[in-house]
Amino acid sequence: MEVTDVALLLLRLVVGVTMIAHGVNHWIGGGRIAGTARWFSGLGLRNGVLQAWLSVVTELGAGALLVLGLLTPFAAAAIISVMLVAGLLAHRANGFFVFKEGYEYVLVLAVVALALGLLGPGWLSLDHAAGVEITGWAGGGIALGMAVLATVGLLTAFYRPAPAPEIVTEEVR
Repeated sequence: MEVTDVALLLLRLVVGVTMIAHGVNHWIGGGRIAGTARWFSGLGLRNGVLQAWLSVVTELGAGALLVLGLLTPFAAAAIISVMLVAGLLAHRANGFFVFKEGYEYVLVLAVVALALGLLGPGWLSLDHAAGVEITGWAGGGIALGMAVLATVGLLTAFYRPAPAPEIVTEEVR
């Protein structure tokens, strides 16, 4: 076991537990599923309840897979996709900094997930124990490629923002 294996474990644990906490919060925190559904609908996504449940299942599942180091590039793809949707719909317009509701936080999570897709889960993982090694360009390609496809698919199927209100000006005489 190398120091790199410990570093990969730490990254997997922090990002995985963060995603699990995020999924639990969407499920039973604050506004529960109904509140999460209203929030997604407010972002322009149709079928808010479905979106809320998809988010919960994806965040819990991807987080758990990452913690275990199981199917790591696929878990990374799910996390990157969730972060892409959040970054594009909820944070992009607010600029970079998280304290201004910007995309800083989701960018960091997505890039760390991509790095885990590239590097693999390390020795302290179920992937390693099972002899599954999808790392390097293949792991990164799976993580990024599937994330982009999933994001484009979700937005194509469900993103229908309300039209911007027309600005009516009075005629000057």
